[in-house]
Amino acid sequence: MITSANQHWLARSQAAVWHPCTQMQHHAQTGSPSHLPLVPIARGSGAWLYDFDGKRYLDGISSWWTNLFGHANPRLNAALREQLDCLEHVMLAGFTHQPVVELSERLSALTGGALGHAFYASDGASATEIALKMSFHYWRNVGRPEKSGFLCLAGSYHGETVGALAVTDVAIFKDAYAPLVRAAAHVLPSPDFRLGEAGESPADVARRAAAALAAHLEAHGRNIAALIVEPLVQGAAGMAMYDPEYLRLARELCDRHEVHLICDEIAVGCGRTGTFFAHEQATNDGTPIRPDLMCLSKGISGGYLPLSIVLGSDTIYNAFLDDSVARAFLHSHSYTGNPLACRAALATLDIFEQDDVLLGNRDKSARLGAALAPLLDHPQVRHMRLRGMIAAFDVATDDPHFSRRFYRAALDREALIRPIGNTVYLMPPYIVSNEEIALLGQAIAGALGEALA
Repeated sequence: MITSANQHWLARSQAAVWHPCTQMQHHAQTGSPSHLPLVPIARGSGAWLYDFDGKRYLDGISSWWTNLFGHANPRLNAALREQLDCLEHVMLAGFTHQPVVELSERLSALTGGALGHAFYASDGASATEIALKMSFHYWRNVGRPEKSGFLCLAGSYHGETVGALAVTDVAIFKDAYAPLVRAAAHVLPSPDFRLGEAGESPADVARRAAAALAAHLEAHGRNIAALIVEPLVQGAAGMAMYDPEYLRLARELCDRHEVHLICDEIAVGCGRTGTFFAHEQATNDGTPIRPDLMCLSKGISGGYLPLSIVLGSDTIYNAFLDDSVARAFLHSHSYTGNPLACRAALATLDIFEQDDVLLGNRDKSARLGAALAPLLDHPQVRHMRLRGMIAAFDVATDDPHFSRRFYRAALDREALIRPIGNTVYLMPPYIVSNEEIALLGQAIAGALGEALA
């Protein structure tokens, strides 16, 4: 018999909903080490989520890295209400509208005009596929069809659709579908500074990894269309962080070998690493490097609506201009450039400007580091690291159920924190308060002790 509102929605969800990135059997195994509780959410407010029975959870991971300015944000809500009364959707093939024009212009301005053309889709994996197709098609259009291969970093993650899996190097997502995938080459080693040898700095590790990239491009560059990277932080690899020097050198190498550089800023863009775009931290004589193509999604709509964008250079855009339709970029989504999603993105950019968010995040970043500092001396904590509003550490344990034990223990402490394997990380909304940051630190310490016990 259903005894609470939570149980009511749990029962209905387990019967009807197939949840993403989930072994559904784990939801049903109550009491087992592999049990993964399904949490029914009734509403959100600020950095908090509330279930149907009134229990609250502090969203320490921005609901899969998307929610930048809290749940039910009044300014984002007002912008969407205004847009609802004006235009909810129109197809973008042969039509245009104010929100998509204004958003495209503002994003171009944020790149200093280097990436002046915006192509729209609904999710990060779609953005990856669009960027790969644009690069592949560009080389065909300019008479270089031999440049058809792709290159990615060891441990890379760029999405789980069949095209995106070609440049994803996380076995659990890829192995089952290997016969469907046109695999890319992977460059070893990764610039992940956890792989540093004795005495090496993060910049040394980056230069060593860039030397491997140089060797690969020297041997195979004539057949490579593009290198795709997650700038500064490889998320699904366990928040693997690396020095900006790698990006600077990668830009030089791609120029030398006529290879496109694609920056996947889906997770790390929109201020998450300390600058609005993560790649801006790699500079030449103080000027940020720029990719040829850039993918955005997740936080760009404030976590409100599905939206992804690929920004491209004039050079790439111009290669598709021709009387022949076959030379056009014939990729489409029904909800491409949806006005509601674009309006949410414009309101998100407004908040960045009006609140000087990047400056405010510097203090919050320091507080995230301080909240986790008491764990530095924990005998099983390794590689404590911080990049902007991403904090992470690894846990030395052989327990195959560690991540689920930790997740359950954190929920019991009113915190939503989902480890990636043995990596515990924080990626909270930018509106998180100092008190809430302290609570996250306390919840992590308590959950770690319980999970390891």
